[in-house]
Amino acid sequence: MEIYSAIEKREEDYWRQQKAAAAKQHYKARIKLCGLSREQDITTANELAVDYIGFVFAPRSKRYVSHEQAATLKKLLAPSIQAVGVFVDAAPEEIVSLWRLGIIDVVQLHGHEDEDYIGHLRAHLASVACERFPDILATSMPPCPPIFKAFSVKSSADITAAEASSADYLLLDEGAGGTGKCCDWELCATCKRPYFLAGGLTPDNVTAALSLLHPFAVDVSSGIESDGSKDLDKMRAFVTGVRSAS
Repeated sequence: MEIYSAIEKREEDYWRQQKAAAAKQHYKARIKLCGLSREQDITTANELAVDYIGFVFAPRSKRYVSHEQAATLKKLLAPSIQAVGVFVDAAPEEIVSLWRLGIIDVVQLHGHEDEDYIGHLRAHLASVACERFPDILATSMPPCPPIFKAFSVKSSADITAAEASSADYLLLDEGAGGTGKCCDWELCATCKRPYFLAGGLTPDNVTAALSLLHPFAVDVSSGIESDGSKDLDKMRAFVTGVRSAS
């Protein structure tokens, strides 16, 4: 238990320092392009030098990718870009396995995962971190992948619940991901923690969103699609819109 406590303490300190450093720098929204599933999607993400891409591992999603597909795509991804695994009420063992294999760098929970689930997942990841990084206590890097938790924003009570989460970052959305519906920006503006703004963002409205809000990052999926697939021109236009606004 002592090694787990030390790991958790080092992880907590690292992310606190990262958030503080980000706050001191000139504001610049990070960019996450979610639901990538083809080689050309990854190539374009590399070209645009975004911060995160998302692999959706929820079987019911039309953007679902298998573990094998994600592994192939991860090999093409620039090392500077973090791969986020998006899960909906998945078994913790699946998440841990994907991280152990280096297929994902970040965990995003988009289902009904509660605090007990997050705590259990952290403990499981910490045990694997000891295997992956035997010198873990001698390094200042975080031993475990950060955890993002998605929250559907319908009322101020939803913001309060999100702020109480033990997740490293919050993702504020309208509801189930990838619907194309905008969440309530005025409610999102009241959030006191770093968050990813999602829900209904497009190349046409992301500049307006960033003129009103200062999220840690913006997250887009359906807003950069045409006919059910990622539209490479829309991907470029979205990134241009974000960078012109922040």
